[in-house]
Amino acid sequence: MEHVFLRRAALSRPDVSAEDAASLFAAHYGLSGPIAELGSQQDRNYRIDAASGRFVLKICRADYATVELEAQNAALRHIAGKAATPRVPRVVAAGNGADILFVTVRGEDYQIRLLDYIEGQPLTRRKHLPAVTVAALGALGGRLALALADFTHPGLSRDLQWDLRNAEQVVSHLLSAVKDADHKQRIKREMDRAMRRLDGLKPELRQQAIHHDITDDNVVSSVNGSGQLIPDGVIDFGDIVNGWLVADLAVTCASLLHHADGDPCIVLPAIKAFHAVFPLNDAELRALWPLIVARAAVLVASSEQQLALEPDNSYVSGNIDHERMIFDVAVSVPAALMETAILQAVGQLTDQGPAITGDRLLPEIEVSRIAVIALDTQSDVFDGVAWPQPGLEDRLLLAASRENAVVATRYGEYRLTRTVLLSPEPAETCAVHVDLLLPAGTSVSAPFGGILKFTDGGLILLGRDAALHLAGIDALPGPDDFIHPGQPLGLVAGTAGDRGALRVQLCRDKDIVPPPFVSPDHAAAWLALCPSPARLLGFDCDAPMPQSEVVLARRQSHFAKPQKNYYETPPQIERGLREHMVDVEGRAYLDMVNNVTILGHGHPRLADAVHRQWQRLNTNSRFHYASVVAFSERLAELAPAGLDTVFLVNSGSEANDLALRLAWAATGARNMLCLLEGYHGWSVASDAVSTSIADNPQALTTRPDWVHPVMSPNTYRGPFRGPTSTAAYVDAVTPTLEKLDREAKGLAGFICECVYGNAGGIPLPPGYLKDIYARVRTRGGVCIADEVQVGYGRLGHHFWGFEEQGVVPDIITVAKGMGNGHPLGAVITTKAIADSLEKEGYFFSSAGGSPVSSVVGMTVLDIMRDDGLQENARVVGDHLRRRLQALGQRFPLVGAVHGMGLYLGLEFVRDRETLAPATGETAAICDRLLQLGVIMQPTGDHLNVLKIKPPLCLSRESADFFADMLERVLSDGW
Repeated sequence: MEHVFLRRAALSRPDVSAEDAASLFAAHYGLSGPIAELGSQQDRNYRIDAASGRFVLKICRADYATVELEAQNAALRHIAGKAATPRVPRVVAAGNGADILFVTVRGEDYQIRLLDYIEGQPLTRRKHLPAVTVAALGALGGRLALALADFTHPGLSRDLQWDLRNAEQVVSHLLSAVKDADHKQRIKREMDRAMRRLDGLKPELRQQAIHHDITDDNVVSSVNGSGQLIPDGVIDFGDIVNGWLVADLAVTCASLLHHADGDPCIVLPAIKAFHAVFPLNDAELRALWPLIVARAAVLVASSEQQLALEPDNSYVSGNIDHERMIFDVAVSVPAALMETAILQAVGQLTDQGPAITGDRLLPEIEVSRIAVIALDTQSDVFDGVAWPQPGLEDRLLLAASRENAVVATRYGEYRLTRTVLLSPEPAETCAVHVDLLLPAGTSVSAPFGGILKFTDGGLILLGRDAALHLAGIDALPGPDDFIHPGQPLGLVAGTAGDRGALRVQLCRDKDIVPPPFVSPDHAAAWLALCPSPARLLGFDCDAPMPQSEVVLARRQSHFAKPQKNYYETPPQIERGLREHMVDVEGRAYLDMVNNVTILGHGHPRLADAVHRQWQRLNTNSRFHYASVVAFSERLAELAPAGLDTVFLVNSGSEANDLALRLAWAATGARNMLCLLEGYHGWSVASDAVSTSIADNPQALTTRPDWVHPVMSPNTYRGPFRGPTSTAAYVDAVTPTLEKLDREAKGLAGFICECVYGNAGGIPLPPGYLKDIYARVRTRGGVCIADEVQVGYGRLGHHFWGFEEQGVVPDIITVAKGMGNGHPLGAVITTKAIADSLEKEGYFFSSAGGSPVSSVVGMTVLDIMRDDGLQENARVVGDHLRRRLQALGQRFPLVGAVHGMGLYLGLEFVRDRETLAPATGETAAICDRLLQLGVIMQPTGDHLNVLKIKPPLCLSRESADFFADMLERVLSDGW
């Protein structure tokens, strides 16, 4: 007997135009207003914006049983009557009181209904969906399924094309519409595999009323404080049926795959969230991925069929690429992998399973002769070695083999040799195998019994519990032979007397040919599928698993809480190279925020210089040695004439603290002017003149009485804007100066960043410092230029920030980059000001100016000069600034681009008129950039500015990667 769904699959949509719909709205519901068609596969839906609200007219063919439409209406009322359920449409009766009407349009009979329109944003056109959105979608599905668990209606017993219980028949019937023979065969092959995995599970799959179409098309969302969509409403109950509970989740997960950017694991947060609301049993969890594949096959086959019927169906033609992508992603990985990942995600699989045991694979090899080589991020073998580079792994193993009879790599290791720089996706760094370099001709024996299969370059031994994959072996038995434990399998391939390479890998699923390396995101599932061969090799070849969460917990236990870390779940960074950082899983990140390492990470010349000096001497500056003299002279040469005396300290906070003491000592006064929104350090004095509420929310109410903050000359969002605002901002300082004049307490000085670093690199208004410095000096005060963040070549166009203003300060403070991460800071001033401190006794900094610190400082300056880093900051910084400005022309969220050189700020606003700060969006964008391989953090009082301050060695390629990833985030969502 032919199924009803097979007849319906051949139906085109109702031939009802917008004009027809307007007549139906008016005649039966008394509504008029603008009308828009909403997409549908086989029905027609029209929205009307009427005076009394927005409504949706749903039109279906008379072939659909009325009891099915009644079931939809009843389900909507059932859900609305329960607490903590998603928003659903309300059924609106016609003028005659009926919920469902029969109408005839141009001789065709239809059934129509009216629902109110649920406001909210759909997910469909958002290319990227963050985990919070995906989890919310899964939880919404779970809540709806829970609400429908006790719902019954005669109209739920339907013969429905979309019911996944019918998937095999539907796909088989619709494949005739697929014209491409290879594509047709691929769909059939994958569908057959999925159905085989479902066999034996079906009796344990629970059945109930399910929506069966909770997809990115059929939910509406609100927007959270970070600009991310949170699904909270469900529409289109046209596929409601009494079906498998888990099929409801499978449909949802399948719809997510065209947002996956190729990674099927995007669905895991949805599954975990659904399971937390409505727990699934073991069979349902194992059936989930085959059902997702089945749904993908139904979607593709149905769309091909519908397009054959209606080539002008824009809804189907607009979605078919998404549906093909869903299918491609669904079959891109083995079902066994996703089954494992799903069980792990819901906590049903917490370990890697039992070890595979057996006889020795290499019985001739003495275990004590095997050297296991570490190739992870923290391995010593990479110290002083250029990485990454092609063939490095082979060269390192070959070098080790010259000193060891047998060399082995480690299983489960995240190899630095596999790290890829400037990649939006994590590289496949995790080894799920072991490589051995050993004498060619070494005998290899079967560790367990099984059937032998040959592959290109190796063999597979299909045992009871696992398959053993070997590469680099010359096999002895024939294919398909049954092999007994201990029976010779072959010899390690290679020339006699030379070394041979043998790769050893296990896999619990004997139908899979596993990859040798996998990405960190998939590693947990692959490691469970491909267990360690250690028991078969006879030695410990397992790399310790990264313990980042444990390390973070230890940090939080013993490292004081006010010392914050970037990111809620930070990567554990253990190695760096130039502008790149690498975590313990081999994931490379572009470091766009680290102005401490001005030269870049892991600079060999600096490391060598420090190593040499540590071997010779390190003490404190009260001893007499040459390097402190040479470094002080170098710093004085970099400063304007007259600023020829140097104090060496450990940090920027210490430098600014000392600068304030010098101002007090030189003037005999105490009062200091500073700018609002500024940050100068953490010591008592430097914190006192720091007014950034991002760094200290109580900053504006807790300043001591000697601190006098004045208006921030923020030319972008301050009360006076643009380059002509100088006079207004200077005048804004006048009341504070006049008050100090009246009190006759004197003015010790004024401290500020000469480019507004903490606000994202905003230049001060032209001539601002010239006027302020003059007013301060007239009152006997000194002027302090805080160059800790913005100075020392970072601006590209200027070595010092104060040069941009055309002024010369009395005191310069500098730190951060001058030591490239070594604790080093300096205060440069006049001899007279420096000598004034002697009234308070001598000054001493334990590590400031030590031999090592002095050598570090001079080496940094040498490298900056020799590598042209200031010029690089100018050229690459200007290029990057242009790229960021171009983004501002496309994306309204971009309010402004601040700064110069490689101290830039990208400010995000929700409205370009009000400049409402996009604080939540900025934080979410930083999190998304981290996923794409870029380290970035917000700054400013509103934390809505990307603080772009990478190492000065930043290449143009890296700058473009950053701009490209930022463009991707702004385009695809965060």
